[in-house]
Amino acid sequence: MKQKSLIAFYKFSVTATFMFSRQRLFWLSAPYDLPGSDARFLRAVRENCAYHIRRCPEYRTICQTLRFTPETLETMDDLAKLPVLPTLFLKRRAVFSMPEWRMAMRVTSSGTSGRFSRVGFDWGCIFAEIPMILRLGFYHGLVSPKPAHYVVLGYKPGKQDRMGVARTMFGLTHFAPPLSRTYALRWQGERYVPDLDGAVSGLEKLANARFPTRIVGFPSYLWFGLQQAEKMGLQARFPRGSKILLAGGWKQHYAQEVEKPRLYALAQRVLGIGEADIHELFGAVEHPIFYNTCKYHRFHVPAYARVLIRDVETLEPLPMGQTGLVNLISPLICATPVTSVMTDDLGRLTPGEDCGCGLRSPCLTILGRVGLPDITTCAAGAADLLGKGEAF
Repeated sequence: MKQKSLIAFYKFSVTATFMFSRQRLFWLSAPYDLPGSDARFLRAVRENCAYHIRRCPEYRTICQTLRFTPETLETMDDLAKLPVLPTLFLKRRAVFSMPEWRMAMRVTSSGTSGRFSRVGFDWGCIFAEIPMILRLGFYHGLVSPKPAHYVVLGYKPGKQDRMGVARTMFGLTHFAPPLSRTYALRWQGERYVPDLDGAVSGLEKLANARFPTRIVGFPSYLWFGLQQAEKMGLQARFPRGSKILLAGGWKQHYAQEVEKPRLYALAQRVLGIGEADIHELFGAVEHPIFYNTCKYHRFHVPAYARVLIRDVETLEPLPMGQTGLVNLISPLICATPVTSVMTDDLGRLTPGEDCGCGLRSPCLTILGRVGLPDITTCAAGAADLLGKGEAF
């Protein structure tokens, strides 16, 4: 009996230590101080790995096969030795490090191709994520006490689904107190139906509103929608403080992708919202770290994550400036072993000093997807729905 109590106390102590190291990292006051956060980051990652090895049989088997132990992580360079789980693996198999009843929630990727990642969020993750989002939101001028209307070019969240993209866009409507929310995709019965006319009509009405308007959506949706609005003769001037928050990339619309200056110029002509009030965001269900572009519209890696670029064929880490697969690392979640995930995005890192915005952390540029035939993103699925006027 005494031995069991000691074992239980040891497990509790190890878990509490991990929780504390994670909180220390995510409560950092300098969101882009990578050198100053290295020690905290390495310790949190080491303890995060140890947690998953103890509690997730699949992850433990992977680590044993690769002969990896948390003690391997002695320096920041050792992060390249972390076992990497591809997002495609997570779409094919659900792996967890705790029972669902202990999780705060479970979130999925869109699953528009019939496969989706299932990621659990523990309560410690939620309490660590909130200060990170607020810190970065204040840093980039997204947080405002002035209420705003929201037009969301995406899915309206509800109990019927757990899609991460819907929850993310809903979360973005809390940086300023929401007065109203208008969605381009609504849930009716057992399916989503498009309401693009309602979204455009909402924009027209809000142009004369007393409070600012914030538009949230994919850049491809914004581009196609603004083109259509310009053809219809819409030329609005929203109140001061209105913003555009672009979540995600062009994905399957890469062939139609336009340069950022063209998109910003169109937004200025049609909506009267200038480049300084357009923010681009990046993240993933498997890596829910809040990336926000700087004033020159580049993603700088925040202190709560690290990014490696790996060779497409060998998976070896590549030096700064070279293009490869994007490997995202963070100790945020302990409900699912996503400490190090390999996306199907192609990207590159460049020195932060070259940006000129004042931030010195590396810049991450997402160039597109690898192009595997079975990958269909949430952006593509919703685009098909909006474009064809169909429901699913």
